[in-house]
Amino acid sequence: MKIFLLTHERELLRPSNTGVLAQSIAPEIVKRIIWARNTPNPALLSAINNKNAVLLYPTDDTDAAPIESFENIILLDATWQEARKMFNHSPYLKNLPKAHIKPRQVSQYQLRRNQPEGGLCTAECVVEILIAKNHIDIAERLDTAFGIFNS
Repeated sequence: MKIFLLTHERELLRPSNTGVLAQSIAPEIVKRIIWARNTPNPALLSAINNKNAVLLYPTDDTDAAPIESFENIILLDATWQEARKMFNHSPYLKNLPKAHIKPRQVSQYQLRRNQPEGGLCTAECVVEILIAKNHIDIAERLDTAFGIFNS
């Protein structure tokens, strides 16, 4: 299983970015890719073209794909506003099946303002994905590290 963090370049400069935390705890699973509007990453395109990738992105329940059925999960690592722009400007993401997660709890993330209700930060999403894919030990390690990072 791979979790591709499609990361907006501005996230690289933000000390509040939790994607780097997820990658440091689970480097064998979490791969960070810098989003490029006009030149998509070849590894990401390969995962998409193999028809075994899903985009974790808000969708209607009726349209959601089961995240457990996919070996490659793509997660937009950006602010909510940037993530929307990334999705809208990336034609290769448009036809992917979309999944969403049902969080076990509301977001605990405190380092950024203007978070939408029901939204999770990147590390919280990765924890939920790891649990759904039965990587419980790694999920618990990331959740603990996130608690320290977030305090």
